[in-house]
Amino acid sequence: MITIVRTNSENKDFIHLVKNLDAELAQLDGDEHEFYAQLNKTHNLNHVLVAYENDQPVACGALREYSPTIMEVKRMYTLPENRGKGIATQILTELESWASELRYQKCILETGKRQPDAIWLYQKNGYKIIPSYGKYLVMENSVCFEKELR
Repeated sequence: MITIVRTNSENKDFIHLVKNLDAELAQLDGDEHEFYAQLNKTHNLNHVLVAYENDQPVACGALREYSPTIMEVKRMYTLPENRGKGIATQILTELESWASELRYQKCILETGKRQPDAIWLYQKNGYKIIPSYGKYLVMENSVCFEKELR
């Protein structure tokens, strides 16, 4: 059974999962990793989710305010051995619910072209590709998405 906990970026399990995420992204991003790393700082994130299976942390995700009406989805990650179980969709759905509770109207996010599983996850969950935004404008590898919240 999966349990999802709302927390913040000081959660030790979140910090551990993000270290795994960063190691994986360093491999995928190669020379571009340093650029992306500066946009993925985790300090002062007040809207963090950690998913547990049998009391073990297996996945995470977070929200950061992008504008007064938009939340940006950040730091989505599932341990490789736990992928394919629908946990990422559960995290994403809970992040959207949280953003809605906080009266945000939309979620946006960025992922990389070298992450086809992430692209598929977002499209499967109703996210639409949009033009790159913010600092991602200059990155050819970036794919940006948005979803209107109910």
